[in-house]
Amino acid sequence: MLGRQPVLEGEHVRLRPLHKDDWDALFAVASDPLIWAQHPAHDRWREPVFRAFFADALAGGGALVALDTRTGAVIGSSRFQGLEQAGGGSVEIGWTFLARSHWGGRWNHDMKRLMVTHALASVAEVRFLVGESNWRSRTALERIGAQLTGRTEERIMAGGEVIPHLTYAITRESFARGPLAE
Repeated sequence: MLGRQPVLEGEHVRLRPLHKDDWDALFAVASDPLIWAQHPAHDRWREPVFRAFFADALAGGGALVALDTRTGAVIGSSRFQGLEQAGGGSVEIGWTFLARSHWGGRWNHDMKRLMVTHALASVAEVRFLVGESNWRSRTALERIGAQLTGRTEERIMAGGEVIPHLTYAITRESFARGPLAE
């Protein structure tokens, strides 16, 4: 069974379970409007919107806070969500964001490698849902070896807007030959 709140340590990122006392540090990162500019929840930098996101992350039980291993600073978060047991099992990794100071590959690559490696020890597939027009996230997923599956899902955002999301996936087989296995 997949443990959805592990402590995972990489070269650049340390992931640990999100706690309610992470609010100040995580909101300090999330309050940058440019992080959310291409995201379907483009207003998540606003405190009331982020407060709902944070509460949902805590309630869901799969949220992890990301720390820079060099400085120990909070740099973002991600989560495991939607664990499915059928067909060898799958889990979604998502709701990921990083401080702009940590954009550019190294930290996201490390975070995703840690999370995908952890998940694929228990499930056959990791899924990622990304807003159709979120090109920054789509490009980041393709760089880590996630494949577009052709499945779409409509998600209702906090403001009630319905946004089409594309599904990307990494399987045990594609992981073994992909960029995260290096």
